[in-house]
Amino acid sequence: MHSSEANMLPHLISVQTLYEHLDHPQILILDVPCRPESYTQGHIPNAIYLDPQALLAGTGDAPQKLPSVEALSRLFSQLGLTRDTHVIACDDEGGGWAGRLLWTLEVIGHTRWSYVNGGTCAWKAAHLPTETQTRQPQISDYQAQILRPELIMTQEELRQRLNDPDLVIWDARSPEEYQGLKVNAARAGHIPGAVNYEWTRAMDQDQALQIRGFAEILCELAPLGIQADKEIVTHCQTHHRSGFTWLVGYLLGFNIRAYDGSWKEWGNHPRLPIECP
Repeated sequence: MHSSEANMLPHLISVQTLYEHLDHPQILILDVPCRPESYTQGHIPNAIYLDPQALLAGTGDAPQKLPSVEALSRLFSQLGLTRDTHVIACDDEGGGWAGRLLWTLEVIGHTRWSYVNGGTCAWKAAHLPTETQTRQPQISDYQAQILRPELIMTQEELRQRLNDPDLVIWDARSPEEYQGLKVNAARAGHIPGAVNYEWTRAMDQDQALQIRGFAEILCELAPLGIQADKEIVTHCQTHHRSGFTWLVGYLLGFNIRAYDGSWKEWGNHPRLPIECP
């Protein structure tokens, strides 16, 4: 295989496609499991473990936000990322943490990536080989920059645009959280005008958590106003679940951004408007 072939992979690939490219030198497989033991108990060969908490700032009033460029430079250098690397992202939950990783890569302008449809769940369901050894990355010197800040929605901008008819707020939390029946912040409810489509609805529970057919998803999103002719911002509690909804929207060709402050920031702010049926 020619050296450029890895970078010709589409953004969404099957486990079989990954299996055929496992040993390509330009591929970096990053496993971002929700449960660390799922990596140690058996993961995709050559995959490097990435602690999902490393994708969060971890400090300040909104620790769920994007880390600093210095922290991102350290992280991706430790993972062995280079400008020519094609990142393959997977996780054990259908795409939440993998999506957060891929959103982060897009924010820093690294567009060479693929999501393995269904992640390690689909890989194991296909009875493909796994390994239990911890893979060590080859350290690089990666200097991250925020090259696509437009993919980040700030609290200030969102507050100013609450009545913008061209903006759709996609709340990826559960209906119970959206309706204020389950409280994970100082206040319950949702951002005014937001529409609710829980992240797991875009997964096929009978097909190893792979993304459902695009046509089906589009038919369900359209009545909510989530469609290609709108600007969309997605969020959840900490921009973990909405990592997946951002990814789905991106793959559908939407103009989609993410509010990484999410409900943890909005719901804990005493003066921001909320709706609670």
